[in-house]
Amino acid sequence: MRKKLLTLASMLISGAMLAQNGGTIMKKYEDQLPQAGRGNVHVAYQGKSIDQMIYEFMEEQGIPGMTLAIVQAPYIPRVVGYGVTDLKKGNLAAAKTLWPIGPISQGFTAVAIMQLLEKGKLYLNDSIGKYLKDIPDNWKGITILQLLQHSSGIADYRDQKGFDVSADYQPIQLIKTVAHIPLAFEPGTDVKQSATNFLLLTSIIEKAGKMPYHDFVKKYQIDYLGLQQTYFGEDIVKVKQEDVTTTHNVHETFKKDKAYINPSETTTGYIENDSKLVTAPSISPTSLKGFSDIWASAENVSHWDIALAGGVLIAQPENRNMIYKPTTLANGKVVPAMAGWQFYNHKGLMDIKGNAPGHSAFLSRFTDASELVCVTLLANKEGVELTNLARKIAAAFDSSKMGTGANDSQLYTFESQFSVNETMSHIEHTLKTMGIPIFAKFNHGKNAEEVGLKLLPNQVIVFGSPKVGTKLMQENPSISIELPLKISVWEDKNGSVWAAFPQMNMMAAEYNLDGEPVIGKMQELLKTIVVKAASVY
Repeated sequence: MRKKLLTLASMLISGAMLAQNGGTIMKKYEDQLPQAGRGNVHVAYQGKSIDQMIYEFMEEQGIPGMTLAIVQAPYIPRVVGYGVTDLKKGNLAAAKTLWPIGPISQGFTAVAIMQLLEKGKLYLNDSIGKYLKDIPDNWKGITILQLLQHSSGIADYRDQKGFDVSADYQPIQLIKTVAHIPLAFEPGTDVKQSATNFLLLTSIIEKAGKMPYHDFVKKYQIDYLGLQQTYFGEDIVKVKQEDVTTTHNVHETFKKDKAYINPSETTTGYIENDSKLVTAPSISPTSLKGFSDIWASAENVSHWDIALAGGVLIAQPENRNMIYKPTTLANGKVVPAMAGWQFYNHKGLMDIKGNAPGHSAFLSRFTDASELVCVTLLANKEGVELTNLARKIAAAFDSSKMGTGANDSQLYTFESQFSVNETMSHIEHTLKTMGIPIFAKFNHGKNAEEVGLKLLPNQVIVFGSPKVGTKLMQENPSISIELPLKISVWEDKNGSVWAAFPQMNMMAAEYNLDGEPVIGKMQELLKTIVVKAASVY
């Protein structure tokens, strides 16, 4: 598997070099190219093409297959498959490959609620007890809006003992598993993501819409937009797929049946276990209803995403704004998240992401009128953080607006949803929870102020494990200049807040420690700390 990916990577790097040279060839006609308006024709970031970035990422993360789709509204100019969707069959990831899109499915549920609002069938401040009778009494006063916000305090049925993502459930069965658990907080005072919230929303949609949730979404979103590669899990059996294991991994049916030309094929999901990829459990169509129950191609996700930009799915701007902006709670607290989406200080930026069994999914939207770029990434390995890669892909279209402003070959950069102070506070809390010693903190902004200078908020925290650091220094004493570990958090001139740390693999190479396994673990640890500190979900 590793050798296959390396071979594919070397082929793509060669192609990437040609693509970059192609940009040079275009300069011959530079005066005929548009200088602004519909995006950048030279799609590379910090010297690397999109293809090169993706294959390096896939190799680093051990991802068998991935599909990328890019929107430059209203176009979808790039849909590309990389690698394979099944290690045994060898099927290629392609434009029409179907992936479980995980928590992105929440977006379809939220749109359905707003469509019913516009039809006058419900109101966001309605108590859910108006529609649902077989729920605990202390849930009945919770509002539809609080379910959308994930501010209900209701426990997540996925966290309960005995939950099996492969099993079939009726909604009432899943509700009963959490009905006895006290609310985590007073509804409307905090935010915590829970699949139970969106399960309840699907039942409300069925009551108000007078049809099954599946049928309502299919009629008013999937069929309405003509999404031919978007399915609910229960409909996947209708997809015509050739069993290539009977023909020794060679496709034959397309020669006789046109339905198998450029087919839509489902993926096999994988998880890493003891440094090996193993097949993930299958996903029941009913176990993640309304939260993670849709399969789609990356191109169809992008098509649906474009429809969100205007009044195609939700007619009134104020209704779109209701679910595509940060949550303001009744107590005045503002949480930069809503209906699964997360929001940033970068104007117009929002994303929705997460895992389905054996898969990782990501959709980001740069909705400001000066950008209008969206990135969809779908991969068949669970637990992959795709945000950093997606940001670099977006920056390939306009690095001055969507880039990090840092050297991303040297630093792992992640935009925070919070202020510098709050992000640093989260990092410190996470380190203490993990039992990792903190050695020092530096507030460069405050230090600048003390000497009569101005500097945007900029802080650094220094921490680490002497046991791990000593082992590295035994191998190469000069690496001591890089230790202990550091995370920097700063605000840039545009108001975005970034958390960053040195790329550990680059550091290891400089000190001839490439093969040291602890380096990879340090990278993942730092990434976990940063992502947790900088994100709501």
